[in-house]
Parts: sequence; structure tokens; C-alpha cells
Amino acid sequence: MTGWTWRYEGYDPAEERLRESLCTLGNGYFATRGALAECTADDRHYPGAYAAGVYNRLVSAVGGRRVENEDVVNLPNWLPLRFRQPGGDWLTPDTTPVLDHAVTLHLSSGLMERLTRFGLGGGGALLVRQLRFVHMADPHLAGLRTEFTAEGFSGPLEVEAALDGGVTNAGVPRYADLDGRHLTHVVTGTSQHDAVWLRCRTRTSDVRIAYAARLTSPASVTVRHDRPRAVQTTRLELAAGKTFTVDKVVALHTSRDPAISDPLHAAVDRVHRAAPFDELLAPHLTAWQQLWRRAEPDVADEAGRILRLHLFHVLQTLSPHTADLDVGVPARGLHGEAYRGHVFWDELFVLPYLNLHFPEVSRALLHYRHRRLERARTAAHDAGRRGAMYPWQSGSDGREETQQLHLNPRSGRWLPDRSHLQHHVGSAIAYNVWEYCEAAGDEEFLHTKGAEMLLQISRFWADSASYDARLGRHRIKGVVGPDEYHDAYPHADRPGLDDNAYTNVTATWVLARTLEVLRHLPEPRRRELAERTGLDEAELDHWDHISRTLHVPFHDGVISQFEGYGELAALDWRGYRRRYGDIRRLDRILEAEGDTVNRYQASKQADVLMLGYLFSPAELQGVFRRLGLNLDERTWRRTVDYYLHRTSHGSTLSGLVHGWILARARRRDAWKFCQEALQSDIADIQGGTTGEGIHLGAMAGTLDLVQRGLTGLETRGGALWLDPVPLPELSSYGFTVRYHGHWGVRLRLESGALEITVPSAGRYPIEVHLPGHRAVRVDPGETARLALLE
Repeated sequence: MTGWTWRYEGYDPAEERLRESLCTLGNGYFATRGALAECTADDRHYPGAYAAGVYNRLVSAVGGRRVENEDVVNLPNWLPLRFRQPGGDWLTPDTTPVLDHAVTLHLSSGLMERLTRFGLGGGGALLVRQLRFVHMADPHLAGLRTEFTAEGFSGPLEVEAALDGGVTNAGVPRYADLDGRHLTHVVTGTSQHDAVWLRCRTRTSDVRIAYAARLTSPASVTVRHDRPRAVQTTRLELAAGKTFTVDKVVALHTSRDPAISDPLHAAVDRVHRAAPFDELLAPHLTAWQQLWRRAEPDVADEAGRILRLHLFHVLQTLSPHTADLDVGVPARGLHGEAYRGHVFWDELFVLPYLNLHFPEVSRALLHYRHRRLERARTAAHDAGRRGAMYPWQSGSDGREETQQLHLNPRSGRWLPDRSHLQHHVGSAIAYNVWEYCEAAGDEEFLHTKGAEMLLQISRFWADSASYDARLGRHRIKGVVGPDEYHDAYPHADRPGLDDNAYTNVTATWVLARTLEVLRHLPEPRRRELAERTGLDEAELDHWDHISRTLHVPFHDGVISQFEGYGELAALDWRGYRRRYGDIRRLDRILEAEGDTVNRYQASKQADVLMLGYLFSPAELQGVFRRLGLNLDERTWRRTVDYYLHRTSHGSTLSGLVHGWILARARRRDAWKFCQEALQSDIADIQGGTTGEGIHLGAMAGTLDLVQRGLTGLETRGGALWLDPVPLPELSSYGFTVRYHGHWGVRLRLESGALEITVPSAGRYPIEVHLPGHRAVRVDPGETARLALLE
């Protein structure tokens, strides 16, 4: 790992899946895993390719039941390019001696470079160098350059390039029992300019997919069609010490693309018009340079290098091209098939970073949620509720995609999955609406689509709350919180928990924030919204009452994760760590023992503590005051310590949240968790999960940790509010943000000072608030250097 490169040296079959995930190339429209071009899908390699938003639904027989799942589709493989000496076997690192091997990811340019020296016997060797891109300027193009150099021999080399439609979804071993045959009607052909093409469609969603490929070689190129493959071959006459270059350029279109009539015609036309490989590089490099200029964090040393890698992968899934698509935030990026490519609440950890760099992308991702508002309202109606009940897992059309069963690999048993009860996803969507509008100053969105989503999410929370006369408060029952380990009370005959603190507090915030938004709507717009939704003052008064009376349980002087949490049994943490070592997935360990984590005070990830991640100390205290509760600093610190010792960190998001919280609550321990968040994917700390796709929320969250967590940066009331908490390990850093039409506002913190520069192109000054009731206005073209109070 250097400042701008990520390099793997030596060939290690056991590490290939992980390397392929972390060497994925994409552009926000589609992405391809970093598999070697000559390798096919097996237990070592998985050359998956995925287009944002392309899903398909199939029914499988699992555990004696018929189970329906929607998956992101593994597209036909455009990568294949293999080579051999005539009459010999195809050369791969698994079948041929490897003398040298290195794969380098060039972050600054979005290029993957591969260098392999194959031993051919008799002192001869073949040096293969490949350069790969998925084009960041033209989202429909990808390219692969292969250079062959003979060492110590001369002679012919057969090269075969292909488009392969015979692929399935097989990237996650746990899903082996599920039907992964998503493609049908695979047809190949040749265009009039000798490019080959492949078209197919998904089996049930009927998305049409088309590739076209052009092969450029110093020798003649021949074509054949071995369905489901379109094949181009060339025969090179190698001479010792001389390099021969073969270029493959590919175009991809689907029927989901705007402004095309037919995907096949569009793909063939695009590949014909595409410039030669060298000329394609220039706009690709320029596009990456612009992305880095807008979003790169300036952080030194190893942390800075990892953050750069994290931003690289965020941008490959969510780039400015995403703004033209109807897609959400896939939890594992476009890097693999884990979670079936579904959209969870991970946008809660992603949009806050995008808001201040690519607000047009954030807006598009919120449009994805708004387009599925009607589906969320239907789900609420079917559950006997008013308003909108967004799904825990979303895919193409916004219906609930959470699986009915999940497999415990330890026990081999399929178990009921109750995570669809995580209704707090609605609060996450509402939070992102508000945060985006505050950061971007987008009143038009807030007054239209944003207000509509806030209203219906609030209506759902109000209708979900029931009044308890004994407590004199409202309660929300039968839910699951972020923890996920706890989905029912011990020995209960129904799933769900009562008064999850995170759920109730965020519901309070949503209700209060929605009331504020509706109060400040322009009167004509408010009247329109009320007429269309049947909203009246009596309902608003009811919301206000609930937002002040929701029940938040406490026990032993700390906030209870849910009602009754303090009555659960204590877990022998030391004993389980001694017996199992890694107990991140404590739920699987206990289930394999015939026990259940529902019996214990043990959490998978931050739940109550998520409140400190979403809200500044002052805002969180304000929410509790609205509820008539006192949350002083001492109570919060006790709560942090309490759950810190009862969390197994079975999610990559947990270390991130704990590092964020501890930076303010217990600074001496914060860096340990920050480091865990930084290492979660590159070290694959969950033991094999990264090979199935990176954890996009954790990667974006580490970037936001520097941007908002350590700076205390808030965008509210038309101003920037900062309350920095510099860590000794990360005391000097900077970044550039886009705020309220100002492109390139530069902030830098070091040596107890904050420096802020407003670009001269802005029309208005920026108001900056610091602790101690200090406020300054920085005019366009000016730099202010402000001392920070200890």
C-alpha cells in the first residue's frame, strides 16, 4: 500500500476472492470484480459483473419450503481473454508455474494493472501485462489491454477473447441452495464491422442486456459463436524480447438505460464509435482526476491511504453517473452478491458524506426512496397501519425483500429471519432527507418529495404507537432494533421487542422534525399536501403529543436497549472468547449450541449508541428533553460503558459507530475502534465476507468519521457548526466540501486551529459557528484561521 496504489505481490489462491473484491473496477453504472481475465468462476475465482439496479426474482426450494428471492444479477462475463501455445493447455496461475505475479490497483487513475510471468519449461517464460479500466467518463465502456512478451523463446501464441453468457449467481456459498440462473435467451452474433455481440434477458424481470466487443490485434482476428459465448481469436507470432499488444474494448447497455431504443443497437453502435484504447484513457483519467479533486480527504500516513481506498470503492458504486439512475445504495456495493445486492439502511452511513461532495447523487438516491413511497404505503396498509412502512431490504420495486430464512453455517440449519421488523429504516430515510436538504440547501426537494416522505413516515410512527395508561406514555411494540441479535423475548410465542430505545427516540425526532418542516412550508404547498393526504390540525396535534410521550426504558441508571433488556441473563464473555476466539457472530455460536442470544445481554452491534452517532450531544439532549427526560453527560457515559462491554461487533458498522462515540465519550479508547473500522475490509476481519462484496456503509462511514465525526461538523440553520475533538493519532487533516452552492470550501484542522477557505466563485459568505458561542462569517475568496478551545 502506497499513497495512490494498492498492490498484491505473489499468487495466493486462498486470497483471490478477497483480492477480487478489493480490486473491483466500476463507474456507478456497472462494475467488474478484479478477477484475472483467463480464470473462470470456481472455488478460487469469481469474475462477477453487476449493473446498478438490475435485479431478477426467482423461487427456490429451501429447507422444505418454496422461497422467493430477488437478486442483483451477475451479468454475462465480458472479461475472458485466455492464451496458450498451440496444442498446449490454456495458461492460468492454477495450471502453470508462476515465476512472478503482481496486481496493482492505481487509485488515482481507476486502472488495474496485472503482471504475471509464466514458466513454460526449457528456460522459456511468457510475461503477461494487463491494464484494465471500467470507463469513468463513458459509463457504458470497459477496456482490457494485454501485452505479451516472450522471454527465452520465439513461437506462436493463441489468444482467445470472449463474451460469456453462461454465467449464474454463484458468488456466495451460503446461497448455493438458491436458484442462481437469472439469464435466458442468450444469443450471440457479429456486427458488420467484425465486432461480436451478445444479448440476453433476465428470466422474470425481463431486463434486456447487451454487450458488444471489439478486439484489436497485430494479427488477423477470427470469429466463432459457441453459444452461450461469442469468441474472437488471434494468433500471434512471438519473437523473443518483443512485446505484442491485444486490446479488447467492450460496450454494455440494458433496457433500463434512458434515451435508447434497443440495448443491442446501442451497444454495437457505441463500441464501433469508441476510440482506440490509448485515446479512451485520456477522458477516463480526467474524470477520475475531477472526482479526487472534489472528494479526496487530506489525511496522512496509513489512515489516509486506507481512506483513499475506501473513497475509491464508494465512487465506483456511487458516482455522478448514479444521478441518472433509479437505484439505491447496495450494502455490498457493486462488488459481489452478498445480501443479494439489496438496499438496507446503509445509506444512513453513506449519504452524509455524499451530501457535501456529490449532492446530485444524494438527491438521486432519495428519489429512489420517493419512487417507492407508494409501495411503502401499501406495506403499511397491509400491516394495518397508516403512512409508509419502508422495507428493511429493498430491491427493484420497493417491496420487502428480506429473506424468510437464513442459514447458520455453523449448525447447517435454516432459521426464520425476522429482520423485516426493523422498521427504523424509515427513520433513517427521514434523517437522510433532512441532512441532505440542510447540506445542499435544496428547499425545492424538501418542500416536495422530502415533505411527502417525512409526512408518511411520521404517520406510520404515530399509528404504530399505542397509549399505555399505566405508564402514561406511548409505546411502539413488536419491532427489532439495529442490534439484530435480539428479535424476540425468551420463550415468547411472537417475534419482536417492545420500546426499542433507538426506534422510539428516532421516531420522536422524525415526528418533531416533520412538524417543523410542515410549519415552514409555503402556505400554498402546505395546503396542496394537506388536501392530497387528508392531513389536518388534529392529526398534527396527535403527532406532537406522541413526540413528547414515547416511552424510553431505563435500568440501572442507563438507557435500556429495549423494555426488559436489563432482566436478561449475563453472558460469560470471557468463557466464550476462550472457547471460540472470534465471537463476532455470537448468535451463530449460541444457536449451534442449542441456545439463543435472545436470552442474554449481548448485542451484535451498536443499538442505543447509534443515537450518539446520528445526533450531536446537544441535539440528543434536546430530543430527550422533548420527551420530558434528562440525559446528562454522566448518564450517557454510563450508557456507553455499559454497552461497550456487551457488544460482540458482529457488523463492520459497529466499530465505526463506537469509534465515533468514543471520540467524545472516552477518547483514549476511540482509536482502537477507528482502526477496526479502517481495517474491516482490507483485513477481512469477519473472516471471508469481504470476498462476497465490500461493506459500503463502513467504507463511507470512515470517510464521514473524518469529515463530520472528529470535526463535529453539522449543517443546520444555513451555517456550518464545528466542535472538533482531535485524536492524538489523527490530529491533522483536511478536506474540501460543496456547501450551499459553494464548490470547494476547504477546511483544515491542525495544531489547535481550524482554517477555512471559501472559494472566490461563491456569491454569499459562509457563517461558521464554533464552541463558546463564537461565530464568524467568511466571505468568498477569504481564508479564516480560528483558534480552537481546549
